[in-house]
Amino acid sequence: MATLTRDVADRWITRWDRQQEGYLPDREERFTALIDALAAGAGRPDPLVLDLGCGPGSLSARLLDRLPRARIIAIDTDPLLLALGRALHTGRDDLTFADLDLRVPGWAARLRLDREVDAAVSTTALHWISEAELRVTYGELATVMRPGGLFLNGDNFSAEDATPAIARLDRALQELETERRFAGGRPEDWRQWWDAAAADPVLGGLKEARDNSAAGHHGSESGLLSTHVRALREAGFGEVGTLWQRGDNRILCAVR
Repeated sequence: MATLTRDVADRWITRWDRQQEGYLPDREERFTALIDALAAGAGRPDPLVLDLGCGPGSLSARLLDRLPRARIIAIDTDPLLLALGRALHTGRDDLTFADLDLRVPGWAARLRLDREVDAAVSTTALHWISEAELRVTYGELATVMRPGGLFLNGDNFSAEDATPAIARLDRALQELETERRFAGGRPEDWRQWWDAAAADPVLGGLKEARDNSAAGHHGSESGLLSTHVRALREAGFGEVGTLWQRGDNRILCAVR
């Protein structure tokens, strides 16, 4: 396998961000709102932050641009995305990538933290985890967060179990907006990005390792807002609610 250099990683992460924006045109707006909330609520200028399901570190990098004194531990179990993040951010003492499966009990203890976590963030990641596994993820998170610590999760959360008619209208609005926005042609999609990575001489071996690992998106998803609210309350988070919203694109905030 050819060497994964910083320049190669930068090129692939830029391409990753473009295809993600094809599914979420307001991605940068959500990033900004999430980071604003963290800056306002972290309680200190040098917070310890966990990025759950970090992928190649897109959110972590933006956080450090705004909060340069922060210390971030970015957690994922995808070998290809972790390799891209590590290659792009090599040499940074304020950003550490950890290969841990958030679905497995004990992941928080394996971080071996030297202090309590001030905040945790996630974006477009935890919906891939089933409801039962989500209780593990949030339960583990609660054990390492300080009282009053913030969890900010940006994702597309559906309320179709509570307001099905409104949820149907919301989907219709999203589809119409997407058609207008991409009238000139859609960008590369998720599958095309991964197919291109598999064909690349630098990333092909990492893609094969990913396919042979538990990192793929398999099984049931947890896309309902109520599922996440319930799991967070069961984990001991005192306040849970939507902090920012555009349709079903939300930032769910929980206070430990």
